[in-house]
Amino acid sequence: MSEHITIRPSGGTWVVRAGGAVLAETGRALELREGGYPPVIYIPREDVAMAFFEPSATRSVCPHKGEASYFSFVGKSGTVKDAAWIYETPKADVTPIAGHLAFYLTKVTLEHV
Repeated sequence: MSEHITIRPSGGTWVVRAGGAVLAETGRALELREGGYPPVIYIPREDVAMAFFEPSATRSVCPHKGEASYFSFVGKSGTVKDAAWIYETPKADVTPIAGHLAFYLTKVTLEHV
């Protein structure tokens, strides 16, 4: 694994909410720490209510993790563009996050319960 990235099970249960809906709930989240950035929680796609999300055309590239694709949350009160991202095929050093979604905390609520 990259010297400045660590990934570990986060423990406990994590819940993602937006627009009055529970978007995800898991006891299998991963915590990724990268350099001096705040930790990011990654949730397995199987534990996310993907019916609330539609793929976005947005893409970004991280030199350490690879290419990320984005999803927008579609709720009763409208669409929240690019609320989550995923590394479908991340670089070898961070393969544990493959197939896991992370969420923008300015767009959804993430609770550790």
